[in-house]
Amino acid sequence: MEATYNLLVSLDWQTIVVQLINLGIQILLFKKFLYKPVMDILAKRQGLVDQPLKEAEEAKAKALDLKAQYETSLSRANDEADRIVKEATSTATKRSEKIVADAQSEAASIKRQAENDIEQQKKRAINDAKDEIGSMAMSIASKVIGREINEKDHENLVDEFIQNVGDTSI
Repeated sequence: MEATYNLLVSLDWQTIVVQLINLGIQILLFKKFLYKPVMDILAKRQGLVDQPLKEAEEAKAKALDLKAQYETSLSRANDEADRIVKEATSTATKRSEKIVADAQSEAASIKRQAENDIEQQKKRAINDAKDEIGSMAMSIASKVIGREINEKDHENLVDEFIQNVGDTSI
């Protein structure tokens, strides 16, 4: 049994060297025909996985840039709209104030003109009334002078005067 044990445990340097050379050749063959192609396939697959991720990151960066541009544009548009509204409000206020001032000025002018017209018509009416009263007084005086007045004539003259004043005022 010892002899069998020695055969199983014995070391043969030639066999070890041949086994090491065989292992080296196998490693070189695996490296050339398996390791490199497998690594190339893995690199390609990693590239295929990385490509959409890179594109997604680029798209996200572009979207963030567009969002910033949009927000800037929106802010500018809001500022411009506020400025336009303020300007329009200011212009409308100025116009309304001018229109009110013009209307007040025109109303005052019309009122002064109306007051002047009323005053002139009043003076004319007073002058006409004075002329009428004067002519009636002259008429009455000439009648009174032309005859002696008794009480009955006096009443008739007053009635006639009242009737003439009534006729001229109509």
